[in-house]
Amino acid sequence: MNNLGYACINMTLGKKGILTGRAMRKSTLDAKGLPYASQLALENAKDLKTILEWNVDHGIYFFRIGSDLFPWGNKIDITKLPDYNEIVKVLNDCGDYARANNIRLTTHPGPFNLLASDKEEVVLNTILDLEMHSTLFDLLKLDETPFNKINIHVGATYGNKEVAIYRWKQNFKRLSLSCQKRLTLENDDKESMYSVKDLYDSVYQDIGIPIVFDIHHHNFNTGGMDHSEAMKLACSTWPKGIRPIVHYSESKALHENNNKIKLQAHSDYISDFIQTHDNDVDVMIEAKAKELALLEYRKKYNI
Repeated sequence: MNNLGYACINMTLGKKGILTGRAMRKSTLDAKGLPYASQLALENAKDLKTILEWNVDHGIYFFRIGSDLFPWGNKIDITKLPDYNEIVKVLNDCGDYARANNIRLTTHPGPFNLLASDKEEVVLNTILDLEMHSTLFDLLKLDETPFNKINIHVGATYGNKEVAIYRWKQNFKRLSLSCQKRLTLENDDKESMYSVKDLYDSVYQDIGIPIVFDIHHHNFNTGGMDHSEAMKLACSTWPKGIRPIVHYSESKALHENNNKIKLQAHSDYISDFIQTHDNDVDVMIEAKAKELALLEYRKKYNI
């Protein structure tokens, strides 16, 4: 195991108002327009640098950037933002800092990104959102490889896995090459959805997209494989020289002994040792306590 990372929010700094997810309602965008969107984006970009510096100070070199750095960035032309040039300068600086300190940056666009949808409007909105994330990575001057991954799910089966996968692959081809090169797919946490084996057989074998193995999800959708087999298969899909990423979380219901909580829901902290089965991977910890959970885990296991 190499890097341990956390996602989107730094709880410690958030108490001081430092965050990258300042967002707004569509009605606020309509009322306040691009100047306010620009102000929020600039504040988000500046705080990203502060979070990265905090991470380095605490020995954390893997971080997932949230999807709201540009509020409504998939609906507006960000080049028209009044502070665009300053935002670009700040993001360039963040990217330079990340490279200089060997920080791995990724993102995970939301579940509304459905390339497999049978509705063209949904597909078009998905393409806009994924391209916005890729543009953000361009502004950070990050690699056009899954080292800086944009991770999504297939999304749904729409009653026919084979047809849904076909649509997903066809719509994947509509993305820019830079976005395609960064995209990864993650296994799902329901048996009716897509296991690692499903993704390997139906997507990777055709278009070569890397698979992010979510250890917690695999508990609910094994595809007939144990954890070791599934992780090995997922890791085999990554390009040579790029360390695979796995996601790790634990069940909130089991942590809190509460059967009213879905077993799939993520716990605040993690207690078990993360088994990587001798695979050389980076681990994104998806616990609700964010960096606090990561630091507690390192302390517990003397890492």
